[in-house]
Amino acid sequence: MTGQVAIGEAARLSGVSARMVRHYEGLGLLPAVARTDSGYRQYGEADVHTLRFIKRSRDLGFSMEEIAELVGLWHNRRRASSSVKRIAQKHLGELEQRIADMQSMRNTLAHLVHCCHGDARPDCPILDDLAN
Repeated sequence: MTGQVAIGEAARLSGVSARMVRHYEGLGLLPAVARTDSGYRQYGEADVHTLRFIKRSRDLGFSMEEIAELVGLWHNRRRASSSVKRIAQKHLGELEQRIADMQSMRNTLAHLVHCCHGDARPDCPILDDLAN
């Protein structure tokens, strides 16, 4: 990529929708971008790189607050990697907890499905469990 591109091209190059590009800009994740005389946004290579960084962070499930902090650390050449690791470790712990919670829900539901005869009778352990 050379020079400045319009929002549609920046979106295409980064894999982020134009709507999300504007959203990220509004949140301050992107610095204010240049504009043409007629007011159209113009994005440079660094902006597209930042959009890719944000997209990858979102793909890994980081919150917008965490992404804002990560973008700030990424742009800060004097950052301590321990700051980045702290954010990633916290997020990893949250993911592990959600996975454990979902596995527990899956196991409970699998047990209830197994216990239900699924026939014409009205009694159903699934409904009984949900009612308790």
